[in-house]
Amino acid sequence: MRRKKDKKRKTPAAALFLETAGGILLAAVLLCCIPLTLPRLAGYEVYEVISGSMEPEIPTGSLVYVKWTEPEQIEAGDVIAFYGGKDTGAVITHRVVKNQVVSGQFITKGDANEKEDLAPVEYDRYMGKVTLALPRLGALLGRVVTVPGRIGAGCAVGAAALMLLAAGRLRETGKEEKRK
Repeated sequence: MRRKKDKKRKTPAAALFLETAGGILLAAVLLCCIPLTLPRLAGYEVYEVISGSMEPEIPTGSLVYVKWTEPEQIEAGDVIAFYGGKDTGAVITHRVVKNQVVSGQFITKGDANEKEDLAPVEYDRYMGKVTLALPRLGALLGRVVTVPGRIGAGCAVGAAALMLLAAGRLRETGKEEKRK
């Protein structure tokens, strides 16, 4: 009795390697971008902490998520984000010591600082309440949002797509050869 040939088609090793590598690369890019993009769709702003004024609670290099909350709702103990000055783009995250609703100002202090901040924070410099801080992920933001970072992410997605496309072609070539 003759055995029938196994009808299962084996995937070429190169196709399997390219599919796996392409899938891993694409997943890595997506995992890097999700913490930076999805929260923005939900109304959060995302910033990197570059100073140690809030350590140990929020270490340097953390990624902080800031959500708009009416300034009158902010309480002592909340951490807020605000512009360092009216003409500067620097964003500061400090803890509220006192919310002076009548004068429209916050008295703030960095956890690592001995004294309160010298100048009160006017409501017009207030950006929102810090709702989440993720240590060490700020470095990711710093790299990905730059022009070279965006180019690198785009290249990685392109490379992953090419790997997946090549794997598909190798599979098709393997099927055609087995039909002959």
